[in-house]
Formats: sequence, C-alpha cells, structure tokens
Amino acid sequence: MAVAIHHIVIDAHDLPGLARFWAAVLGWQVVSEREREVIVGPDRDAAWGLCFMPVTEPKRIKNRLHFDLNADSAEDRLAEIERIIELGATRVDIGQTGDETWTVLADPEGNEFCVVRPKRDLVG
Repeated sequence: MAVAIHHIVIDAHDLPGLARFWAAVLGWQVVSEREREVIVGPDRDAAWGLCFMPVTEPKRIKNRLHFDLNADSAEDRLAEIERIIELGATRVDIGQTGDETWTVLADPEGNEFCVVRPKRDLVG
C-alpha cells in the first residue's frame, strides 16, 4: 500500500494571515480554520493542501524545502512576481548571481520560494 501527501505543513506565527497570503498566491481557498490549524487548498475535496500550524520560535535559516511556482509565459511570470509582491511577498537575496532563470521571494513570515520560468521551458 502506498501513501500520498495529505498536507504540506508550514509553521507560522500568524496562521490566518499566512494562510490567506498563500491562498491568494495560488488562487486557492481557506477550507478549514481552527485556532491551531488553518488549511488551504484548491477546494474542500482536494487530495492535498497546505496546513498552517503555530510556532513560537523565529525563523533563523534558509528553508530546507521551498516551493517553485511557475506561470504560463515569461510575461505572465513577471506579472505574477509583481502580483505576489503586492500581496505581501518580498524579494530575497540568497546569493543569486543575476543569471538565474528564477526569482527568489519570501512570504510575509520569511519563508523563501521561487517563481521560475514557464514549465514548458524547463522540460526537455
């Protein structure tokens, strides 16, 4: 019997705030909101989603796991980067050279993620 991903859990100080940020970025919705757990996903019946759980300690180092997001085209990618920044993300320097085909951003709590070139440009 195989297992499947149920949730990717993200530690957060402001569970509802960070959940709403990611729901807006991904075009998802908040599907469950409790005091110590907020879940977002494409819809209530989605196979998996993001689960935000409380944490008290501050983030200290670069994430060991991060999301790579992509858009349909290079133009859409640039527009999406600006949209995500307007939602509360910030640009982050983790040692990029400037020749990368991705842009590193951080969510409102400092979790890094990338907006990469369109998937069709990555495969092949």
